[in-house]
Amino acid sequence: MALLFLNRLRSVCIASNHTHFSRRSHGQVARIQFDFGYCSGAAAQPVSEESGVDGRDLGKMDASNLGNGTRVSFKSSLSEIELAKFSAIAETWWDAEGPFKPLHALNPARIAFIRSTLCEHFRKDPDSPRPFEGLKFVDVGCGGGILSEPLARMGATVTGVDAVEKNVTIAGLHAESDPVTSTIEYCCTTAEKLVEEQRQFDAVIALEVIEHVADPAEFCKSLAALTVPNGATLISTINRSMRAYATAIVAAEYILRWLPKGTHDWLKFLTPEELALILNRASISVKEMAGFVYNPLTGQWALSDDIGVNFIVFGTKRDE
Repeated sequence: MALLFLNRLRSVCIASNHTHFSRRSHGQVARIQFDFGYCSGAAAQPVSEESGVDGRDLGKMDASNLGNGTRVSFKSSLSEIELAKFSAIAETWWDAEGPFKPLHALNPARIAFIRSTLCEHFRKDPDSPRPFEGLKFVDVGCGGGILSEPLARMGATVTGVDAVEKNVTIAGLHAESDPVTSTIEYCCTTAEKLVEEQRQFDAVIALEVIEHVADPAEFCKSLAALTVPNGATLISTINRSMRAYATAIVAAEYILRWLPKGTHDWLKFLTPEELALILNRASISVKEMAGFVYNPLTGQWALSDDIGVNFIVFGTKRDE
């Protein structure tokens, strides 16, 4: 019944997600080249730099001084309510059948997109077992380290940061079991604190995090400040669409019970156009985008050009 429910929701809701992008393929990864400047959502409308998107105040910012030595104020984007949610289930990060089961299942598709886009951007050999050697990555909102560890195994020098102390402790203990992952630097801190420390990285990655922060615009402003000029920023999140509400909240939390009830707040989701606008204001130019689709028959996620629910964005920092 649950599978039939999901399939029915997909057929009913797909008509409400007609977002216009141009698709191109790179190797085995289907990706979307973003055409900035058009907004679609519950009601499609043009993007306005002055008024924001869908009438929402996305937080005006002056990002023109980022990265040029000028001090810029970064207020905290933390949400205490969200921190409490994840602290309560921190011990289950490495339980593949626990509350984080969806992220474990999603991880291979996320890593495929990261590997493909970053190898192309940094001109690395995608066939190399350690293509990211010589590059510094930060995994913002690293949780228990389920993304940080694969990045380290691919050769990157990885820093994993999370505002939940339990998450960082569990990530560090798990990483110690492997000499390769034991090199990961885990810190209980925030992106804003790293900016204050004047840390910068070749790639800044924040997956399934932005929908849990209090201020997405300030959060992206911090991510941009952590990114070196012409460096890469990757963000994945959930679209604020009716199909996402039906599948990511109603089905995932209340019917299939993949996630604890209350994990997500639909009103905190961003559409792809809203996220691109926020990033653009923070000096990050969105280059590519892809969606994730779930196959209920195989239990696996795959990259797709369907960004109606889960999607990931790759952008580069402008040298301004």
